[in-house]
Amino acid sequence: MTPIEKPSRVTAAGNKPKLIDEYIGRVNTGNENVSIAHMRSPGGWIEPGQTPEFEEYTVVLKGVLRVETKTGVRDIAAGQAVITPKGEWVRYSTPHEDGAEYIAVCSPAFSMDTVHRDA
Repeated sequence: MTPIEKPSRVTAAGNKPKLIDEYIGRVNTGNENVSIAHMRSPGGWIEPGQTPEFEEYTVVLKGVLRVETKTGVRDIAAGQAVITPKGEWVRYSTPHEDGAEYIAVCSPAFSMDTVHRDA
């Protein structure tokens, strides 16, 4: 058993400040297999598009998270989830005034070397 006493605050990409608290992953626990983070993004936040080498599983706790891919745009509301496959271009944003709060799980763990953000 490995208790996690507290998360590590990780710097976020995007046009506005977003809070990322990583509980499990490369930064907080040195785990390369999976990362689990609590995200809080303000209304109007948008990050650069990316083509990651990991799958991302996202559960929205509050608000609405917009997920844009090459095949369309979906708003994922509180109580819903979305899976984004590795190798698929994706851009996340929170277009509504209240922003969003969500849990993101990446497998393998998120890393700056494998996220492949747009320039």
